[in-house]
Order: sequence, then C-alpha cells, then structure tokens
Amino acid sequence: MNRTSKDDRSSLSAIARRAMIERGLEPDFSPAVRREVASLGGPAAASDGFRDLRDLLWASIDNDDSRDLDQLTVAEPLERGRVRILVAIADVDALVRKDTAIDGHASRNTTSVYTTAAIFPMLPEELSTGLTSLNQDQDRISVVVDMIFEADGALAASEIYRGQAKNRAKLAYRSVAAWLDGAGPAPLRLAEVQGLGENLRLQDRLAQELAALRHRRGALSLESVEAKPVFDGDALQDLVHDPKNRAKQIIEDFMIAANGVTASYLDAKGFPSLRRVLRSPERWDRLAELASRCGEQLPEEPDAVALETFLVKRRNAEPEKFPDLSLAVVKLIGRGEYALDLPGREPAGHFGLAVRDYTHSTAPNRRFPDLLTQRLIKVALSGGPLPYAIPRLVELAEHCTLKEDDATKVERRVAKSAAALLLSGRVGETFDATVTGASIKGTWVRLMNPPVEGRLERGAEGLDVGDRARVKLIHTDVERGFIDFACD
Repeated sequence: MNRTSKDDRSSLSAIARRAMIERGLEPDFSPAVRREVASLGGPAAASDGFRDLRDLLWASIDNDDSRDLDQLTVAEPLERGRVRILVAIADVDALVRKDTAIDGHASRNTTSVYTTAAIFPMLPEELSTGLTSLNQDQDRISVVVDMIFEADGALAASEIYRGQAKNRAKLAYRSVAAWLDGAGPAPLRLAEVQGLGENLRLQDRLAQELAALRHRRGALSLESVEAKPVFDGDALQDLVHDPKNRAKQIIEDFMIAANGVTASYLDAKGFPSLRRVLRSPERWDRLAELASRCGEQLPEEPDAVALETFLVKRRNAEPEKFPDLSLAVVKLIGRGEYALDLPGREPAGHFGLAVRDYTHSTAPNRRFPDLLTQRLIKVALSGGPLPYAIPRLVELAEHCTLKEDDATKVERRVAKSAAALLLSGRVGETFDATVTGASIKGTWVRLMNPPVEGRLERGAEGLDVGDRARVKLIHTDVERGFIDFACD
C-alpha cells in the first residue's frame, strides 16, 4: 500500500516516547550521564594478560542498519574434523563502571528498546555505537569465549579469557545469507579480505551441525513472524516479514553455545549466574490438542523432543501453514525470564532451546543482564570478590525480567500503531488470521499478510490459541494502537 504522509516516523517516534514513559522507561539520558560520556577519552586499552588476537579473521554479522556491534566470530579448522570457534564480546564494563550515572541509566531500563520508528539505546550512542562497539578496522578489548567442537557439533573443550580483537568486516545478515545460498554475490568486504569467505563457510557448516544437534535434543523449530518496517523517507510504506536465514543461524547458534559455556564456567568457578530460563509450558494440554488436530500425539507430560518431532513433521507436511502453527506454539510455551542460579544447584534450563546451562552474555551494549554477566566473568577470571551481594542479584534478575517485559510492550505498542497506520484505509476488508491470545481479558488474532495483531471484538466465543479464523477489520486507532476485528 502506498502512503504519502511525510510525518509517519515523527508521529510514531512521539508515540514511542510516551509509551516508554508510561512503562517507567527513560527515553533520554540525564545531564549526569552526558557529563560522564564527555569525560571519556577513548576506547579502553589492552593491558598485561590480554591475548593479542588482532591477526585473526574476525567479522561481525548483524542487521543491515545495526551500529551497536556486540560480538565478533572466527573459525579455525582442526584435525579430525574438529572446529575451533572464537566469540569476542565487547568489553563494555571497561568503560561503563558499576554505580556510575551511565550504569544507573542502563540498570533502570535494562535493555535497548527497538521501536518501529526510533531506537532508544540502553547506553549513549557515543559508547554503544562507538567506544564500546566492535567497529570495523578498530582495535577493541573483549571477553573471548574459545570453543572446540567435534565434527558432529558436540562441545569438546572451552575456555574464557580477555583479549584484543579487530573487526575485519562489518557484514549484514541478508547479503551474507544470499551469498551462502548462491543467490547473490559476495559482499564487497568479503572479497577484499583474503580468506574471510572460506572462514565464513566453515562457520556456516559448523552452525548447521550445532543446530541439528540441538534439534535432536529437543530445541524447537519455530519460525519467527516478526515484521520490519519499510520507510520511504519518513513515510511508512509497509511491514514485511523478516525470516530466519543461514547467516542469522550462524550467529544464533554460536551465541547459544557461548552463553552455555559462560554459564558453565561461572558454575565451575563457584560463582552465581544470571540464567535465562524458559520453564516447561503450563499449557501443554493445549499443545497436545493442537497436535491431535493434525493427527499426531504428544505425551501427557511436557517433552521437548516430542514437540520438536511434531513441529518438523508439520513443517514438512504443510509448510505454508507452519508460520501459523509456529506462532501458536510460541504463545503457548510462554516467555523466558531471568533467574539467579547458585553454584551446585540444578538450573531450570531453557525448554525452547533444549539446553540446561544458559545465560545472556553476548550483547552487553544492548542488554543489562549481559553486562552483569560480564562483570561476574571478569571477577571469576581475576579471582576478585562478587560485584553484587546475592540478594541484590536476585532483585536484579526480577527487575530485568520486568523491564524487558515493559520494553517488549512498548515495541509491540508502537508496532500496533504502525499497523493501524497501514490498515487505516482498509476498514471493512477481510483477512485470514490465527488466534494468538484467549483469556478473560479478551481474544487476539494475528494476520500473516500484513503481519499485524489486533483484538477480536465480536465472534470470539469458543476460540483458543492456535485456531484459525476469517476476520473483518472494523476499526483502527493510530494513537492508541488499536486494531479491532470481528469474525466474518
């Protein structure tokens, strides 16, 4: 749909700011934060004990428009099919010190907020896209997770240390994926850096082995239905599906591995860790009902391997309907949370990823839990005392979960306003939809094209998550982000 409004971006940005404030998030940095930023002289420098790894073929792969680069990866082939993977994580703590004004802002918001029209970074951009970002051709200190994998993807050995790295190529998911699939040329930087293309192909091969191993263990094959905005200048033109691809898989699987190694390392050192937990689904009975409709049977108790087997069968049998099923499963298994894990205890694990040990550590420019984990890692490496008392870590875990939820609601709120903009001229049209929420608070449905969600105001009786319906658009409200449907 073509739009001519030149004020869409500013209108949505204003809505985002109001939504941030309503949720107790701070959209702006205080004068004290600005003074601290102004006093920083440059990026943190390496000192004794850092390993100099700048000669390796490090590269970053992220979204086309990403400027806050948190991690780099590089591979090394070893004997007997083994592969060494190194992940360099930006040492944000080196400049963002505990209890400073910058740290205070980060600890209140706990995350960068990515809305349709504007980004509200957790850290000032002078840091997150500059001094603490692993920018191309810049020397940066980092926390390095060094892993050796068997040919089948099993972890053989790992260590964590501090190092110095240099990003040889700032790459983007879409162009790297097109090149890996043979559907596009090599990104320019790939052609300029000798050996980098071969290194990325090695990373790709191992990432596919890691993914296959995780799925055999019960990691869920779920297809994202997230939408990205398309602007023509400041006019919103469309919301488009942003699917997974092979380049995203490289980063996803290496970060899952690095986060697992980090959690295990802290436990082995006798340190607590801030785990990312997804407990067994409370609505397993509804998942079993969805499987039964497809002629499949799930066990009475939650079983990730059985659910993954069902998902793979349905994706192969009806790929065009799999996004709807995937969305229903995402809603039914619920959201993750942060929880403090003490050494020696059995962690809750992550049901969706089928991993026992899992933390968030690889995005300290964007997420406060990752910065907390980095501080724990650094004292574990140095033998120093805990930077936080245990009761404080418990409070921070709960706070990070709550503020992440607030940030997600802001992002969804602005996405709904953007969707209301696009659909404002289509009232009365009918669409195919999937039920994504059903409770005493109401029933919600999601369209697949365009990928937007709204409330079902009439005809919701008897519908539950995962059901399909034909709905008519009856009302939109851009300011409040309301999109209302009725069963056709």
